Amino acid sequence: MSAVIMDGKKLAKQTKDGIAAQIKQSNKKLGLGTILVGDDPGSLAYVEGKHSDCAEVGINSIRVELPKTASEQEIIKAVNDLNNNPECTGFIVQLPLPKSVNTEKVLLAIDPKKDADGLNPVNLGSLVLSANKVIPCTPKAILALLNEYKIKLSGSKVLIIGRGTTVGRPLSILLSQKPIDATITLAHSATNNLMDLIKEADVVVAAIGVAHFIKPNMVKPGCTVVDVGITREDGKLLGDVDPAVAQVAAYFTPTPGGVGPMTRAMLLSNLLELAK
Repeated sequence: MSAVIMDGKKLAKQTKDGIAAQIKQSNKKLGLGTILVGDDPGSLAYVEGKHSDCAEVGINSIRVELPKTASEQEIIKAVNDLNNNPECTGFIVQLPLPKSVNTEKVLLAIDPKKDADGLNPVNLGSLVLSANKVIPCTPKAILALLNEYKIKLSGSKVLIIGRGTTVGRPLSILLSQKPIDATITLAHSATNNLMDLIKEADVVVAAIGVAHFIKPNMVKPGCTVVDVGITREDGKLLGDVDPAVAQVAAYFTPTPGGVGPMTRAMLLSNLLELAK
């Protein structure tokens, strides 16, 4: 048995083509802003990719780059500048921020109507109330992939490993909403019997940042495995899931080429929705 590979690159291309067509038809100018603090190679590459995507679909780019020594006040000032910039229709603050900075304060400063990442507390709160406004990009990307490959979710046991505010927590809320109706278990570092939970799950979403943590013998044959984690080792990108899991699972997202490209595409989708 070999899993169907859930091709994030292919779906992202289709998504971006659709966005480009909508932008051309509406003749409305969109501008994506990014605030990057420091020079982390992963963050630099990710932001560069976002601006490349913008160029592909006809969205203007507004780059704000601050040194890693930037203070919390300087970062919030940059946020307010984009809040007040009419050419910026939506923006993101690239995470993680330096440890000296209160990330919650920075995210709270983002105008919810320009929150392209969906991480402002107002938008996260709307998700909790099932009054979805802007859905965080990675959970939205995962749902798009699951829908594209017609993965049964209603009543299915979905295990999410990782409770972070950018993936695990919002995804658990999104997948439990009507009409998706999945049965969610949100696991983390203090979870007992994690191996048993993995073996019982119909869908496993790994977002813990531990390279190749999920092994083939851990998962139920015929399940769906979504790999969200990224670890850099010796210049390579490794996911949370050993690629050999594809020999046991029915559906599998690769790293790279799975959730990552779709996450970037969902950022553009959110920007389009904010403009509307």
